[in-house]
Amino acid sequence: MDETLPPPYNVEEALQHLTANDPDLARLIDRIGPFTLQVRAGFDPFQALLRSVVYQQLSGKAAATIFGRVKDLFPDQTPTPQHLSLLSDDVLRGAGMSRAKVASAKDLAAKTIDGTIPDRQRLLSLDDEVIVERLIQVRGVGRWTVEMLLMFYLGRPNILPATDLGVRKGFMRTYGLENMPTPKHILAHGNTCWNPFRSVASWYMWRAADEPEDARPAS
Repeated sequence: MDETLPPPYNVEEALQHLTANDPDLARLIDRIGPFTLQVRAGFDPFQALLRSVVYQQLSGKAAATIFGRVKDLFPDQTPTPQHLSLLSDDVLRGAGMSRAKVASAKDLAAKTIDGTIPDRQRLLSLDDEVIVERLIQVRGVGRWTVEMLLMFYLGRPNILPATDLGVRKGFMRTYGLENMPTPKHILAHGNTCWNPFRSVASWYMWRAADEPEDARPAS
């Protein structure tokens, strides 16, 4: 699950499209440099979503520790829905999961077993919005979580997580706004200027949010 590859779409075509359609974004791309997003190859949807559930609302280090303990509960540290469904709530709680996350994990296992959550091969054939609709049926899995899976696991080119704080902060900085933009504002701009490569633009918004103050030009 840790092997990474370049995204399956044409990055050069995406950059040419974005720079031609959005001068502000073009300046950001020139400043940040190459697009280096990597897609996690050969992933298992159940494992990817379980990881997302564990990581919710936790720092990276704390989440990694808890997820490591959760994986220790499975043979070969490989979580499966069948095995998770057999674990008691107390065992999962003992690994560091909250009651809400245990309930989400159990629901994820049940919906994977009954086919609500498609396997990887089936996911690859589904449209973005169909995947969102299927996966948000799992308790505790929202649209943002599915958008991250679409971008970083499936390598979809046209995902815009407009509610993401980093995307919103990067947008505010890139376009010289005084206040944090609404998701509706970002979606309108993205649909007009970034389509069909909103994933690439979103990645640059994250880079803009992380830029040190002295790296950005004066507004």
